[in-house]
Amino acid sequence: MGLASAAVSSHIGKLDSSIREAVQLLRETILSASPLVSEHIKWNNPAFYYNGPMEASDPKEYRRDLAVMNLHKNRIMLVFPSGNKIPDAGDLLTGNYPDGRRIVSFTGAADIISSKLRLVSLIRQWISLTA
Repeated sequence: MGLASAAVSSHIGKLDSSIREAVQLLRETILSASPLVSEHIKWNNPAFYYNGPMEASDPKEYRRDLAVMNLHKNRIMLVFPSGNKIPDAGDLLTGNYPDGRRIVSFTGAADIISSKLRLVSLIRQWISLTA
């Protein structure tokens, strides 16, 4: 386990027990989608990014950033900064913000489990458009 993953584990370990399990499950689901996804802490939350090769670009475009968690007591939001580029036939992504971000919201572990296949598919689509 690298330093970034250890930091994510430590962060999750300090979360309120009411969301800790769901956050860990969401983390495992995201990382299982592809070996081209890595994790770190960004904006004081677990975040995920593309770790493969890509053409040079303006860092302010956030092209490498896949998603960041936004944690609330009764809801876990997974914010995709460039989610508008992902075709979402299953309507998992919500919102259509001018800056390109889209969001997937979960209410707990059961919600994550029921959305797992669609979420993995979204992540793989995002990678195919990014790589």
